[in-house]
Parts: sequence; C-alpha cells; structure tokens
Amino acid sequence: MRKTQGRRGEVAVELHSDVPDRFRIGLRLFALAPDGKRRELQIEEFWPHKGDLVLKFAGIDSISDAETLVGCELQVPKSERARLEQGWNYVSDLMGCAIFDSDRELGKIEDVQFGAGEAPLLIVAVGSKRCEIPYAEAYLKRVDLERKRIQMQLPEGMLDLDAPLTAEEKQQQAEGHRAAPKNKKSL
Repeated sequence: MRKTQGRRGEVAVELHSDVPDRFRIGLRLFALAPDGKRRELQIEEFWPHKGDLVLKFAGIDSISDAETLVGCELQVPKSERARLEQGWNYVSDLMGCAIFDSDRELGKIEDVQFGAGEAPLLIVAVGSKRCEIPYAEAYLKRVDLERKRIQMQLPEGMLDLDAPLTAEEKQQQAEGHRAAPKNKKSL
C-alpha cells in the first residue's frame, strides 16, 4: 500500500493485477508487512482515484490506523484467486523459485519489481549480489511452480551488466577519459 488517503483510514493501493475488477465489498485480503507479519483485512469500501485504488478496511478508522498499513503488500488468499490464462503466474508463486540459466542454478527469486519496462524484473540472489532478470517470455523455457524451478535461456553477459568493473576495465575507462578530446563538436 502506497499511502494513506483520506481521514477515515483509507489507503491508496498501486495495482499489479490484470484482474482489477476482483475487488468487492467483503473481500478478505492479507497485508504482508516488510517484517514478514501478516494481517487479515476485509474491504468495507473501495473506489478508483488517480490511477490507484483507494481501499477502506473494516476496523481501520483513522489516519494513524491506516499508517500501519503503508508499505504492506496486499495479498489475495489462494481460495479467492482468479484463474489465470496459460503462461501467467502470480507474483507470490514466483517468490523463492530457483532460477536456472540452461542447467546452471543462478539463485532464488527474492522480489519482483514492476514499472521498469514491459516485463517485470525478478530480483535474484546470485552469490553475494542481487541481479535483475526480466521475466520475459523470450527468455523463459519452462516454469515449474510445483517444484519451484524456472528454467531460462538468458542472453550472454546479461548477469554481468550490474557487475563491478574489473581492474582492467577501470584502467581502460580512465585512459578513455584522458584521451577524450574536449569541446569537440559532432558533425
């Protein structure tokens, strides 16, 4: 949930759903806090507002009550989930899945980020670093949610894009800056 909205405990929610009409009065949801604690909520009222959805939950009746929900992720119970088309997955089902590039295990999905492009980014722990891997159909080979395995074929060098520069690369970069002409205009 993004922020409080109003004086009666309402919160503004950024939707990451292809089924936005699923919300209804009385729907039970869970608020997952950043510390991992989960709280059950029930929708009392809802309405669209400036690209967000404003939700009013039963028992959340003040701004200070609503502030406790800011930063939480809303989750729909599995029993309330809409059926998805073939090839679509719920974000919660992807969490913790092991990512394989060909036959090599890279790491596990820790988070999913939206908004950077067409495909959501899988945040994967690869050794001691975190990599952003597009969850794009072009790279997917097989998704096995029961076994928590996602088989991908990533372009060569994709995982090296965020890697720190090697000593040789730093040297080449430094030499390149010294050799670059100043104030030279392009023709």
